[in-house]
Amino acid sequence: MGTQVDLGIKGYKNYGTHLREKYNGQRVFKTIVDGGFTCPNRDGSKGYGGCTYCNVDSFTPEISRKMPTIREQLEKGMERGKNFYKADKFIVYFQPNTNTYAPVHYLKMMYDEALAVNPEDVVGFSVGTRPDCIDAEKVALLESYTDRYDVDLEMGMESIYDETLNQINRGCSHGEFVEAVKLLENSKLDLCVHTIFGFPWETKEMMLGYIHEINRFPQIKFVKFHHLHIVEGSIMGVKYKKEPFKLFTLEEYTDLLCELIPLLRPDIVIQRLFGISDWDLLIAPNWGLNKSSIQTYIDKEIEKRGVVQGSQYFS
Repeated sequence: MGTQVDLGIKGYKNYGTHLREKYNGQRVFKTIVDGGFTCPNRDGSKGYGGCTYCNVDSFTPEISRKMPTIREQLEKGMERGKNFYKADKFIVYFQPNTNTYAPVHYLKMMYDEALAVNPEDVVGFSVGTRPDCIDAEKVALLESYTDRYDVDLEMGMESIYDETLNQINRGCSHGEFVEAVKLLENSKLDLCVHTIFGFPWETKEMMLGYIHEINRFPQIKFVKFHHLHIVEGSIMGVKYKKEPFKLFTLEEYTDLLCELIPLLRPDIVIQRLFGISDWDLLIAPNWGLNKSSIQTYIDKEIEKRGVVQGSQYFS
């Protein structure tokens, strides 16, 4: 007899189950598109070099990096989704860099181009951005697509502590994040918040504080949790090679997840529990397992320990 995990039942609201229920059992696959955007802390508007942990290539599929046009990226990505993942429908996902960092008329042109590719197969639209690159006009643009698609805005919170944000050259404060979230009160958009756990100067108690902050905002519908990993081509990667610092082991990170998931508001869907880069770019931590094996390990530990999302949440 299989475990609950083997049966697809988990102790938290997971994205895969959410999509299957929302789209009547159809397989829905996110197809990443690179719109050629940059970031304000890369182009000199706020700074240079980007966030110290970041190398855009570490989370951009090779298809997106090599295909010159949006149409080609999406056609190839959808073909791959159908052939390898048996996908029925797709979410068009503008992921690399800051995908609202341009005038609204330019954004509309680019979004429209992407959503014109195989529209009969597209059910969702997802846009990744930073708190300092969203405003009421851009929110209105994204909301204009909600009559045809489920639209979510993915925003990097990373940490709730300004000292950390300064140290990683984030280029914006947590206060700016809060103001951006307030823009989405009563919005038709679903907000997904991205966090990074494991900055070596933050304690476990500080990291658990992220969850209490997320719980404050009813407009946050999704979260993505990442552990800090060090990649080639990043400022932090150069520093780590010179003087390595403490990073999570898989066991330690799983321990943290098992403490924070019970604190998380029970209606929030967890899109991701960890992040992983391509092997050729990953410096550390190398847990020696592929993505699916890490997922299985974490899920089985969550089940073994009886972890239930929201069981320790108090509004």
